[in-house]
Amino acid sequence: MATDLVIIFVTCASRKEAASIADSLLKKRLIACASIVAGLESRFWWKGGLDKAKESLVIMKTARKNFKAVEKEVKRLHSYEVPEIIASPISHGTKEYLGWISESVR
Repeated sequence: MATDLVIIFVTCASRKEAASIADSLLKKRLIACASIVAGLESRFWWKGGLDKAKESLVIMKTARKNFKAVEKEVKRLHSYEVPEIIASPISHGTKEYLGWISESVR
């Protein structure tokens, strides 16, 4: 059961930044839901060296058609030079939940 829905992942420098981004996207009806996971430790390559950071992760559910608008808004609000904004398709889910996502976004 393929869908036109996606999960978008965005890591943020703080829980406050994650909440601000989530709230803005929700108010604009670009996403149906945002789950914020605080207390992550990320390790990554940055500017030629290994780095690490304490971060919060925002997990958002929306329609695939909204990705570009979500990307634009996240970049506008985000503190990182290169924020993580990635999407994965939702291939399966309950009919009721997937319907709720579709009805909740513009």
